[in-house]
Amino acid sequence: MAKNQKPDASSELRRILIVGNGGRENSIAWALSKNQSIEQIYVCPGNSGTANYKKCICLKPKTGEEKTIIDECQRLQINLVIIGPEVPLAEGLANKMRERGLTVFGPDKEGAQLEASKDWSKALMIENNIPTAKYWAAESTEEALEILEEFNQPLVIKVDGLAAGKGVTVCETIEQSKLAIRDAFSGKFGSAGNKIILEEKIEGPEVSIFALCDGEKLIVLPPAQDHKRLLEGDNGPNTGGMGAYAPAPLINEKDLEDLTELILIPTLKGLKKKNIKYIGVIYAGLMLTSSGPKVIEFNCRFGDPECQALMPLMGEEFASVLFSCARGELENAPKLTFNSECSVCIVAAAKGYPESPQKGDRINIDVDSNSSLQVFHAGTSTDKSDNIITSGGRVLSVVAQGDNFDKAFDLAYSNLKKISFDGMHFRRDIGHQVRDI
Repeated sequence: MAKNQKPDASSELRRILIVGNGGRENSIAWALSKNQSIEQIYVCPGNSGTANYKKCICLKPKTGEEKTIIDECQRLQINLVIIGPEVPLAEGLANKMRERGLTVFGPDKEGAQLEASKDWSKALMIENNIPTAKYWAAESTEEALEILEEFNQPLVIKVDGLAAGKGVTVCETIEQSKLAIRDAFSGKFGSAGNKIILEEKIEGPEVSIFALCDGEKLIVLPPAQDHKRLLEGDNGPNTGGMGAYAPAPLINEKDLEDLTELILIPTLKGLKKKNIKYIGVIYAGLMLTSSGPKVIEFNCRFGDPECQALMPLMGEEFASVLFSCARGELENAPKLTFNSECSVCIVAAAKGYPESPQKGDRINIDVDSNSSLQVFHAGTSTDKSDNIITSGGRVLSVVAQGDNFDKAFDLAYSNLKKISFDGMHFRRDIGHQVRDI
């Protein structure tokens, strides 16, 4: 052991609690369960797929209050808390947990502004010379319409706050931009729509990059590509995501190194300049334009469904790396290894998603998961007769790995046929950029 180097903290990692109930948290629990030293993984509140994996159980406090969850963490002697969704991060759950002495992977409220406020995030990018589209902020319909009239071109309209991936309208006409502005200020998105961002339209393929951060250093994961639109051909409304694949071949190893220097490291430095010790995931959604890569948005957590595609690529040491990040000791983490296969994810959604998903329908699953095929639950629960039923818009994900993307997608789609529920729908062209269809 090198002088002054601390011993590997993984020996202290026995009990983990994951906050969240979606496909992202289900896939993280599955990935962490591969670590032999972990004794128990609690998912709070989890879903009907949580108990499918060894060591994993749902933790459902009698109330959803933060204090109750924190008390449970202390009672159970949790070594590591992983906060999955953006809302509890934006509301400061990580702050409150750290104040009570818990070790947490996930940024404080201050760092979560990276996702919780698009205006704050864009300002950070401008301050630190991180490439992004030109933008204007507006706090009223009148102000926004004046900006639109001055620019006199269709603009992308984004609500400033969190909107579950549904607060962005990519407009094709000026009239559509006007409608999106009025819609954003209509109250549809609650306080998230009190301010909006008007952004110039940029063109190019999209790709996502992820870094695990301990406040000082970072580790970059394989890039992924998401499919936001509801319908085939990238049509229809934006959703939380209908499928993903990794590693995205749009970016090679050299490109990833360049993007780390151009975007990820300056972002971490920019946060440090604001006295923010950012511990967690920095997710950068990029567009590869003809004039170079530009950041479309930042997220402060693992993407969903990108996370489901990425987790099968993580080595067994993934849990120890997250623990080292949470302790601010990434330099002492074991080397994170990655599966060399291609990994794909297809989301099965409920009837009516994304506007008004139908719930309570019985789900039939006739798929045997294995090392190359996983079914990650998201919007699922159980009824009084222990039947698995739908309880959210994106119900579950079928995830598969293969030597190439064609094999992985063939495996995923063939097994998706063995799952059914009333109104189930999914895109049949996920990965059209990398496969023959």
